[in-house]
Amino acid sequence: MRRRKSIGNGESNSFTPVSTAIAIVADGFQEDLITCIKSIRDFTDTPIYIETSGKENQTLCEPIGQFAGVVTTWQKNKLGWGHSVNKLLTRIDSKYVVIMDPSTQFAGDAIMPTIAKFAEGYKAVGWRGGLVNLADDWRSTEDKGVGEVDVLFSYFMAFDREFILDVGGANPSATYYRNADIEMSLAIRENGGKLLQIDLPLMQGRHHGYHDVNPEYREKNSKKNYQRILERFRGREDILAPRR
Repeated sequence: MRRRKSIGNGESNSFTPVSTAIAIVADGFQEDLITCIKSIRDFTDTPIYIETSGKENQTLCEPIGQFAGVVTTWQKNKLGWGHSVNKLLTRIDSKYVVIMDPSTQFAGDAIMPTIAKFAEGYKAVGWRGGLVNLADDWRSTEDKGVGEVDVLFSYFMAFDREFILDVGGANPSATYYRNADIEMSLAIRENGGKLLQIDLPLMQGRHHGYHDVNPEYREKNSKKNYQRILERFRGREDILAPRR
């Protein structure tokens, strides 16, 4: 039996219970955020919760008030990606949570086909992912297309919320998103959960969180995240999906 690991700062406040919610960590790039939400609202009224932090993002969500069913939370102290994800997971009270990046846009209803897959026993379902590259000594992943995978990426990834809370959520040490989603994925597999990659009606705009951040910051924190993965999981072929 899994024991729930403590995450976040123990806050107990939560939003209205729903079966599914969309969670977005927003850090700048307001136009992308608005475009993303508009695209979601074209196809679904699924509640949206946005977590943002830092003085530079204080007014980021002001235009979001024009949309129904969107809750925004801002705090003065800057949070990293891991802390932001954990705040969302503990504040939202829904069976399933879809974490997505503001650069991802809906081109159709991506919620219904995603949530339907949980009935098949998966604990996480997403749009992009892959298998750990064993030939590269776990230092990369390979996109094998639709099917069971080792990892999913946070462009659009849905979780059984209780399950991801039980395994500890996102690593609070993950200041930057890159590779932190891989770490979460492998933690799910380590605890017996299966992950599924499916095709969805989604589009990817320019990923500002990768392309338009300081390259030195990006590479330093990406490396730190992946180093944790190697130290914790490398060699654990028993937790991986079947090779294909």
